[in-house]
Amino acid sequence: MWIYLVKRLLGLVPVLLGMTLLVFLFLRLIPGDPAVVLLGEAATPEQIAALREQLGLNRPLYVQYFAFLEHLLRLDLGTSVISGIPIIEELKNRYPATFELAIVAMAIALLAGIPAGILAALHKNRWLDQSLMAGSLLGVSLPVYWLGLLLIYLFAVNLQWLPAGGRSTDTSLIQPLTGLYVVDSVLRLNPMALADALSHLCLPALTLSTIPLAIVARITRSAMVETLSQDYIRTARAKGVPAFWVVGRHALKNALLPVVTISGLQFGTLLGGAILTETIFAWPGIGSWIYEGILARDYPVVQGGILFVAIAFVLINLLVDISYALLDPRVQYR
Repeated sequence: MWIYLVKRLLGLVPVLLGMTLLVFLFLRLIPGDPAVVLLGEAATPEQIAALREQLGLNRPLYVQYFAFLEHLLRLDLGTSVISGIPIIEELKNRYPATFELAIVAMAIALLAGIPAGILAALHKNRWLDQSLMAGSLLGVSLPVYWLGLLLIYLFAVNLQWLPAGGRSTDTSLIQPLTGLYVVDSVLRLNPMALADALSHLCLPALTLSTIPLAIVARITRSAMVETLSQDYIRTARAKGVPAFWVVGRHALKNALLPVVTISGLQFGTLLGGAILTETIFAWPGIGSWIYEGILARDYPVVQGGILFVAIAFVLINLLVDISYALLDPRVQYR
């Protein structure tokens, strides 16, 4: 196992280097001069030249790239050109919001998607199966921005049951410990803060969960259909084992590997920051932060944010691979 972990971690080095190179080049290929964007069209050529010198934009690309890598080796992601706040501090402030939203959205997807997939498999080719799979297809197809705006209009504007956006109505209610408002409210035994945090989480988490929920349901259904057709399942049924145990202990356990794989990939995607969802609901997370950095041509924000997202994604995939051995003893790593 340890040899496998070392190999995987070493394999991450070229992946992350490639990611840094792609991000670096793509940002530089965007039309427009960042100095002009920052200073405005009314800036004089002298002001633009001075800012380009300050940001190092007048140096060759390869010099800028190696300087970027040098700062990364010192764990220095730079400072935001717009706000003047170090990228590390911005990440500390922003990532808990994205992590909390991703956790809740993935929990909704798993709690609804796995039972839906099991029910569809148990009623294969019947009306319930067809209805659930049609619903999952609809969940994948619905544009997130349209669904988010629809939920805001229905629950926030018309019914006024839930807030339209933001993370909290009154941040003074929250006494931060972990940066996760729900967890902090529970740890502080503050029911008002907990209710406020949950009410703000409902709409963005529900919007964000639709695509992973649909994918989890379809993958669970496919895996369960295949598993339920195996000989050992028929043998268990012939022995009179209750249906609940056949499905729960025998079939589901062996069908979980593809579900775990797709869940890990989806969770890694959610941790990357749901730009549309966070923007629509004014959620102060990684996705909206990177989006703002792209619009402002804030190179340190975009580079630091995407690199952090890439690291989170590959680590999630590594944890998923390791979990295979826990779910299936036949899986061995060398």
